Amino acid sequence: MEKIKELIKKIKPVDLIILVCVIIALAVGFVTFKGYRQTADKQIEATSNIIFKVYMRGVTISNENIPIKAGEKTFISIRNVPYSDLDIVDVKADRRKIVLQTPSTKKVVIVVEDPSQPDLYDVVVTLTDKAKITKDGAVVGGNKIKLGLPITLEGADYKFAGTVSDIQVVDAVDNEVLNKDMNTTDDVQ
Repeated sequence: MEKIKELIKKIKPVDLIILVCVIIALAVGFVTFKGYRQTADKQIEATSNIIFKVYMRGVTISNENIPIKAGEKTFISIRNVPYSDLDIVDVKADRRKIVLQTPSTKKVVIVVEDPSQPDLYDVVVTLTDKAKITKDGAVVGGNKIKLGLPITLEGADYKFAGTVSDIQVVDAVDNEVLNKDMNTTDDVQ
């Protein structure tokens, strides 16, 4: 009995905390090993090509040529973290517009280019990449690609910031329900 009391006096609170942490880590490892807890690699359901659109509002270009061209590559950064070169599928650029009321009636309006801002464009760039498909959506470069995600496009003579405005899974994945859920953003502009 005397030896047990001496042993208890020698145990410090730090030793007790370390022992509890080791026991918890072993328990989590055992639960993961037995399959009761999912790890990140088991959450990936498929790998598929995706197409996503990046909307850039208010891009200032003082000449008529848009530097981003379909068929070329552009380097992207997701949330200011460099990712990779991606293929540009399509580019749509439109000058800034304004709405004017027609002088003849009060209920009819027309849309015309804004003469006060001739160098201001709204640009939509369509990109393609391979993504890991999870229950939460497509994952590219460790980031979930979702509407509103900030992305920077960079080329030899441009660097523009925009946000994701549309996502589509191109390849049919094995799970048709998952493919249908992922393509809920069709025709969003």
